Amino acid sequence: MPTTDAAWIRLAAAAAQAKHRRIAGLFDAEPQRLARLSLSAAGLDLDLSKQPWSLADLEACLDLARACDIEAARGALFAGEAVNASEHRAALHMALRAPKGSDFKAQGQPVSAEIDAMRARMAAFARAIRSGALKGATGKPFRAVIHVGIGGSDFGPRLVWEALRPVAPQVELRFVANVDPAELALALDGLDPAETLVVVVSKTFTTQETMTNATAARGWLRAALGPAADAQLVAVSAAPDVAQAFGVPADQVFGFRDWVGGRYSVWSAVGLSCAIGLGAEVFEDLLAGASAMDAHFLAAPLAQNAPVLLALAHVFNRNGLGRPVRAVVPYAQRLRLLPNFLQQLEMESNGKRVTAHGQPVARDTAAAVFGDAGTNVQHAFFQLLHQGTEVIPVDFIAVARAAEGDPAAQTILLANAIAQAEALMIGRAEADVRAELTAQGAPAVEIETLAPQRTFPGDRPSAFILLDRLDPPRLGALLALYEHKTFVEGVLWGINSFDQWGVELGKSLASRVLAELRGGPAGVHDPSTAHLIGKLKA
Repeated sequence: MPTTDAAWIRLAAAAAQAKHRRIAGLFDAEPQRLARLSLSAAGLDLDLSKQPWSLADLEACLDLARACDIEAARGALFAGEAVNASEHRAALHMALRAPKGSDFKAQGQPVSAEIDAMRARMAAFARAIRSGALKGATGKPFRAVIHVGIGGSDFGPRLVWEALRPVAPQVELRFVANVDPAELALALDGLDPAETLVVVVSKTFTTQETMTNATAARGWLRAALGPAADAQLVAVSAAPDVAQAFGVPADQVFGFRDWVGGRYSVWSAVGLSCAIGLGAEVFEDLLAGASAMDAHFLAAPLAQNAPVLLALAHVFNRNGLGRPVRAVVPYAQRLRLLPNFLQQLEMESNGKRVTAHGQPVARDTAAAVFGDAGTNVQHAFFQLLHQGTEVIPVDFIAVARAAEGDPAAQTILLANAIAQAEALMIGRAEADVRAELTAQGAPAVEIETLAPQRTFPGDRPSAFILLDRLDPPRLGALLALYEHKTFVEGVLWGINSFDQWGVELGKSLASRVLAELRGGPAGVHDPSTAHLIGKLKA
């Protein structure tokens, strides 16, 4: 096994060669390319053949994975060791979705029985709400849930709901994350307080934005229903005593452990709102799909391991070829929030400049992620992808069969996804453009102007992930694929993917600024900040 330094040097040398060839040419040079760079896992089909690496480059990347001992790191993760070293915690979100009766341990302490009990309690509560057995303070059944949370307490549940919600839901879910009062006002609009359940999600039950919104939502209930309104409050928190002090009935507080990281928390009681809105069985199927990807990640050899290969492809682009941005484009309107989810998952997990040992990193870490749903984005930023000065790799996600609507429209959607990936890779040569313009009879002067503008450089890489259909198991597998991909990248870069100290400074400074905006004494600030505070206080 090569040393880590030697493996990185080999990857850099491979990437240097990749700059002097075109991806499309590799299909002729490597007859086994498609077979080697395509695989199926947990109901997903992954095609990495349009990536810039050759099969020899892939071996260099796999040598890096071996040198960094991905298998040992993976074993430590699943064993519940304190992989989040800076906070002395495990990161055992896989246990939350494991089959019932599993035997996961967090730092040696059994956790599976407790998880099974919480899942059963969540399912019973969701069924009681949906059946009408559990009613509001006035005896009316619940027709809506307001889910209040931010960050990991919002991105995952909001994505799952948008991806799987019925066209005409029995119980409607509305989400409130932003402390901007407009979001809560829009969420409450048109709802009957007597038919509305408020689910407040906060690990500590002290998060400023969440508690501001929770207090306002509680006030909305109390204004209509009086003291009985608190019976329509539910809390998901690792601080049950604080939640009860807020007014949540003890039997409506659902807990989770501190080793459940926010961006990995949708699998826990944080997903309670989804279990209510979608049904307990649907939520369990989501967990089962994620667990199937866990099993694949844990057992598959590195060369056939979907999260490992996806991570290596991204690292080859990021570190080997110096590409700091990646686009994620789901050709499924229901998955339009996936890029937002991945922004937190990847950029909060791996947006680090020091290693897990506190030393400066030796190379660039997380790429910036952006995206939205196709085909909409073809009329937005695809101009940049095709003809911009930077090469921006793309992850395409597509669904073979639509759950609703016109199958003909779904075929058009899929044709666009496939064509865009092809166009990014093959491009269009200037000679071909000139020949076409000449055949059309365009004047020579016009050809000189237009031909460069209509040329597509191509050789722009993409990954393609195909779901047979967008159902709970495949959605669970897709999210788990990206979770494990993010973990693998963190191991390769030598960073801790499970802490997020970078979000703390702005939050602490916001508290100081807030005190001043409320009339407190002026603090010491830079001139620009002091000017802005003064302007708002004037």
